[in-house]
Amino acid sequence: MHFSKTTLLLCIAAALAGNAFAADPVIKIGVAGAHSGDLASYGLPTARAAQLVADAVNAKGGINGAKVELLIEDDTCKPEVAANTAAKLVSAGAKMVIGHICSGATKAALPIYTEADVIVMSPSATDSDLTLSGKYPTFFRTIAPNNAQAAAIVEFTADTLKARKIAIIHDKGDYGKGLAEDAQEAIRKGALAEVVLFEGITPGAVDYSAIVQKIKMARADAVVYGGYHPEASKVVTQMRKKQMKTLFISDDGVKDETFLKVAGKYAEGVYATGPADVSENPVTKQYRKAYKDKYGEEPGAFFDNAVAAAIALTNAAEKAEKFDVKGLKEALRTKIAVTPFGEIMFDERGDATGVGYTMYTVKEGKFEQVK
Repeated sequence: MHFSKTTLLLCIAAALAGNAFAADPVIKIGVAGAHSGDLASYGLPTARAAQLVADAVNAKGGINGAKVELLIEDDTCKPEVAANTAAKLVSAGAKMVIGHICSGATKAALPIYTEADVIVMSPSATDSDLTLSGKYPTFFRTIAPNNAQAAAIVEFTADTLKARKIAIIHDKGDYGKGLAEDAQEAIRKGALAEVVLFEGITPGAVDYSAIVQKIKMARADAVVYGGYHPEASKVVTQMRKKQMKTLFISDDGVKDETFLKVAGKYAEGVYATGPADVSENPVTKQYRKAYKDKYGEEPGAFFDNAVAAAIALTNAAEKAEKFDVKGLKEALRTKIAVTPFGEIMFDERGDATGVGYTMYTVKEGKFEQVK
């Protein structure tokens, strides 16, 4: 069969177009989160996890010959900044994004990514609505949603700690309020206990004595708090200074080294949920060692989830039949990724399979998994 020169060139162009990476030798992956401010202890470990995975992938020749390039943007976990961050990453050519870190920032950024057909994978945004609403078809996460976390908190508080009068407070944000509402609903459905107080607090306030007094007046056996560590540390400190022995149970927004440092001795006995302890997993060991070798310290919160997100995305990029939103979504749902949490894939909603929560307590200044 004879081809003209023009026909041959067209055939070559078509073949190259079918190759996911032939047209561009670089795969740009955005990394968005709090890299400064009060919540940087969540965002920086994620950015560093992404860099370690990218370095490992590139050291092996990249993805189908294409090198991974990270585009790192700081959103300070603020919704009004996150939308601008998303626009920057889309404009810079990111086809996949690791982040955002906070649920409010994630929700603010997602419409931009959805419109641009950019795959987004968060290691830490747990607001149930992000996957359950069906509004964000390109969103995935490597952490279980708030409704699962709230159920675990309520079950532990009522069944294990035997609390019958529970005060639920939150920081009014998408993450904290969402978790608080899910906890309230779990108590209502299970009839395990009574909600004696449900109220939001103002983030960033210096004095929380008013809410502490309300908790005391409600005679609560336990406080369930939805939100992040800056406010939790202040509330716990003020409770303990008033000699209140009310149990304090919170979420993965509190299970952080910064909470221990700020609350000090008043953190003792606090409970908080977090991703399961996967320290014995070979992938976990590999990346935690790499982190410590490079940065001279132990990785912080959500590091393992971030490693899982970076591995899952690069794995999908490698195995997708075509490097577009449809091909990547199909690969994430059907191709196994070997991560710190074992072999994972993602369901139709975007939630990772086999990823759940564990309860921790502060003992002698450290978070220990409750046996």
